[in-house]
Amino acid sequence: MKEIELKTVIQECQMDELSAEDRQLVEQAIEATRRSYAPYSHFRVGAAVRLGNGEIVIGCNQENAAYPSGLCAERTALFAAGALYPDVPVKVLAVAARGTDGEMTEEPTGPCGSCRQVIIESETRAKHPIRILLYGRRCVYIIDGIRQLMPLTFSEF
Repeated sequence: MKEIELKTVIQECQMDELSAEDRQLVEQAIEATRRSYAPYSHFRVGAAVRLGNGEIVIGCNQENAAYPSGLCAERTALFAAGALYPDVPVKVLAVAARGTDGEMTEEPTGPCGSCRQVIIESETRAKHPIRILLYGRRCVYIIDGIRQLMPLTFSEF
């Protein structure tokens, strides 16, 4: 039997260490948390994507009493970007969250499994990785593509 070791590389930095463009995108994700509809979990998530043409598209989680009918912030942002700019690739995705206390989370919040699969599909469609910025008050994680979080992907890219 052979053992295979997988390695994940995540950079950790402070907001003031980000480029002006990345800071702006994270700030848009933070602002998007205010637009969240989360009457059940009270966990408000915002996302912002920067496209290849420089446009920024935001999304936020939208809950529903029939839980499977809701949608996460990452997917609302990615799907809106695809609807508005179908031929423009997503370059960067930023995610921020407010806990049930209404405050921004201390630690960065990562995408759920369904969102990770949608990010994989977005990368596959564009044929390049999407840089991911996960915001927390303590730090920001920088991830060079979803395969760092989900290395054994279901895709052809």
